[in-house]
Amino acid sequence: MQDNYSMVITTRETLQILHTAQANSSAASHSSLPCPLTSSNYQFALIPAFFSVVFALGLVGNSVVVVVLCHRSSPKTVANIYIFNLAMADLLCLATLPFWATYYAQGYNWIFGSLMCKISSSVLCLNMFASIFFITCMSVDRYHAIVHPIRSQRRTPHQAYFIALVVWGLACLSSLPTFYFRDTHYISSMEVKACIMAFPPESYAEWSVGTAFLKNALGFFMPLTVITTCYVCIRRHLIKAQEFGKNKQKRDKVLKLVAAVVVAFLICWLPFHVLTFLDALAHMNVIDDCDVTGIIDTALPFGICMAFANSCINPLVYCFIGNQFQEKLHRLFKRRVFYQFNSQRESSSLRKGSCFRDTETAVGREREPESWL
Repeated sequence: MQDNYSMVITTRETLQILHTAQANSSAASHSSLPCPLTSSNYQFALIPAFFSVVFALGLVGNSVVVVVLCHRSSPKTVANIYIFNLAMADLLCLATLPFWATYYAQGYNWIFGSLMCKISSSVLCLNMFASIFFITCMSVDRYHAIVHPIRSQRRTPHQAYFIALVVWGLACLSSLPTFYFRDTHYISSMEVKACIMAFPPESYAEWSVGTAFLKNALGFFMPLTVITTCYVCIRRHLIKAQEFGKNKQKRDKVLKLVAAVVVAFLICWLPFHVLTFLDALAHMNVIDDCDVTGIIDTALPFGICMAFANSCINPLVYCFIGNQFQEKLHRLFKRRVFYQFNSQRESSSLRKGSCFRDTETAVGREREPESWL
């Protein structure tokens, strides 16, 4: 019975990209008979296809964001610095999606080696923390800019760069357990070499539950509390402010952006973190109903997909809706097209001028004898 339990738990855990774990015999000896694994083969085709779409859209969207923000005409504001770092975090995450798409398409068989298993997993965890931290920084910055406009003028790009450095440092520290424990492990029942979290056998349950709660608390619920508080205060301020009452269109635009930020954040990350929390309860045997664990097993991969989708939604929400990003992109595009058009016209004019001068020279040479007469 212990062998069967270990096989089922390990198989179930390979379905979870961000926090899989290898079961051990000591944990099995204190557990009841596990529920059978609930999974479907269509995941092996559907999830890689979804990852491919997210990779293509996210790569284009975030690359455009980086190009626009790096252009010399774009001001180096605090908000733009946070948006740039958010786009870079999303690009890092997107760079690993081809590996995970192959992993699913191969039936959870990792073919890229142990080091890439560690790096790819750590980058995903790094993106999760960095993205949410930068979204929180943007929310706080927007709160100060709208609710305390005079005080917010003290903000400087240098302070934003320092905060961004701190955010990257915190995200790296939060990702260290993933880099340390993640490794490849051969699963004989599936005949695959899976990329899993190999926690110590003597403290498997503690590490598994602890990392799950770390993702929930530090990676979602605490930032969500800050974000929600900021936007509730912003909404109250905009409704009470007399200047916005005279400009309903401007107020509605800001409120619409606020709503889009919160909704996108919840839609992308709430399913993953709720399922992560429920899965941790299942590991603690708090949830022992086989129907519930079956739903968790089936839904968790798609919750991960929703979290990945945030990497291609971020450019739309934070840039294309707000901060006059469309105008900047339009001006940059017009400038590029205008420059190419002028270059071609100047090149054509130079060629025509050269031909005209050559013709004049030839005509002049033909007329020279006549002028001598």
